Amino acid sequence: MNINDYIINDLEIQSVNQKTKEFKKLFDELTYSHIPIEKNREFIGCISENDVRCFDNEKNLEDYQYSLEHFSVRETNNWLDILESFAENNTNLMPVLSEEENKYLGYIELGDILMYLGETPFMDSPGAIVVIERGLKDYSFSEISQIIESNDGRMLGAFVSKINNDVAEITIKVGLLGLNEIIQTFRRYSYKIVSAHQEDVFLKNLKERSDYLDKYLNI
Repeated sequence: MNINDYIINDLEIQSVNQKTKEFKKLFDELTYSHIPIEKNREFIGCISENDVRCFDNEKNLEDYQYSLEHFSVRETNNWLDILESFAENNTNLMPVLSEEENKYLGYIELGDILMYLGETPFMDSPGAIVVIERGLKDYSFSEISQIIESNDGRMLGAFVSKINNDVAEITIKVGLLGLNEIIQTFRRYSYKIVSAHQEDVFLKNLKERSDYLDKYLNI
């Protein structure tokens, strides 16, 4: 992903010397949660709509400069870093600065990053999501890949989706070929399967019916 292809310039960076009523008016016209702010032509942070609504209309934003939020990304950042910044700062607008001069280049919309994520093989390719758990010191992505590929499967993506009490939850997307064999192999390697799968439901129902039949025959 080339970040420069997603930079938007239709919202100019705003001066901290403007009155807060001007920012309220601007937020009325926009759907963004934040607006980038400059002082002496240098980016100094972002102001949120929630904060601006509480300010005195006749005061300059500079009087509330303490409320600025200091988040941004560089034009050289990758899309995962940018997505992480969106999540950490609870915003739908991310200022982009140049790598060397710290110059404001424009902004990126959260929707564009999510759209790009939706077009990646992890989201777009046919496959199944498998969620597994294992101790932080016990799992390895090389072993996970080996388990999938040894069963003629294809891994389309994987990431650690949760860590709790030294247990890692790993979300994997695999091709549909050999899915049941992959799941059973994970179990043999002491991985806990967290996600539900049709094969497991079928085997569970089969076992329940078998147990019922054994109980009936023993009456």
